[in-house]
Amino acid sequence: MRRYRVAIIGCGIGRRHMEEGYLGNPARFEVVAVCDRDPERLRGFAADYGIARAVTDFAAVLAMPDVDVIDICTPPAAHLEQVLAALAAGREVVCEKPLVGCLRDVDRVIAAEAQSRGRVMPIFQYRYGDGFQKARRIIALGLAGDPFLATVETAWRRAAAYYAVPWRGRYDTELGGTLLAHAIHSHDLLCELMGPVETVYAATASRVHPIEVEDCAVGSLRMRSGALASVAATVGSQREITRLRLCFREVTFESSLGPYDPGADPWAIIPASEESAARIAAALAEWQPVPPRFTGQMHAYALALDSGGPLPVTLEDARRSLELLTALYHSAETATQVSLPLPPDHPKYACWAPSHLCMAGD
Repeated sequence: MRRYRVAIIGCGIGRRHMEEGYLGNPARFEVVAVCDRDPERLRGFAADYGIARAVTDFAAVLAMPDVDVIDICTPPAAHLEQVLAALAAGREVVCEKPLVGCLRDVDRVIAAEAQSRGRVMPIFQYRYGDGFQKARRIIALGLAGDPFLATVETAWRRAAAYYAVPWRGRYDTELGGTLLAHAIHSHDLLCELMGPVETVYAATASRVHPIEVEDCAVGSLRMRSGALASVAATVGSQREITRLRLCFREVTFESSLGPYDPGADPWAIIPASEESAARIAAALAEWQPVPPRFTGQMHAYALALDSGGPLPVTLEDARRSLELLTALYHSAETATQVSLPLPPDHPKYACWAPSHLCMAGD
């Protein structure tokens, strides 16, 4: 098995990638370089993990011939330029959510990947954990039957200090609010289990903090299968939870409530009959535990790099996620139902922020 050499760009969420993803898979990855614009934070990161190469210039990382994977953990507005540069350098790329700031830019990355030796793996670490993976297996085997209804709650708490970070709470730097920064994970889990979204109706508000982006949101979704789903997100919950409840003809799934590990057990798997229970038990009889969060995603990533096969999370996954986000924002701004897919001439294709901010950006 090959051991891949990694450079981490950004020492904030980059610590989670380091501790869970790379130190959690020591036989498969070695972090050989780290980059951050803040020299003090950079020195602390490098010292904590014994990384010899610590630089403030992203171009210096691109020039390192021994780096196989560039892991981008910078603030959202920097992602597009850095992903494109890494692909142009022929590197494998990992990128935190949100991948980029609009559907046009996702399509630019997809086109660039097609011309590069490297590929891009977006981060959706909440997919990893036994609870979610068991549910996905049951559905994939056809044992769940028709989907009926889902409810998804992302109820987190973010105090004023969180938004005191200069790039947070603004469309031009954070790119969005709680739908983008927080609920994007649970909405990805919903679509992984219930399939693509057909229509969206949503409302958003800034109720918790005096910020430009939304900190409360609700949405009503019709899935392409005909199933219905409701989603709700806030940063104003005093008890933090992430909760999914998904009702299918033959089984109901209820996630754990852990706000930052909803993919992990315990998930309740409630069959509709003894016959369904027996089929589900047989499907899970030889279940092998799945490493959680970044550990699980990076384990799967190493296997995909070895084989050249499909990445565990793809650009198409990221595009689906950001298309849903675009539809939610457009519906909230216009108070209309929005149908998916969104065409390239959609008014939010190149900018999902409120229209007056998009025009100001032009």
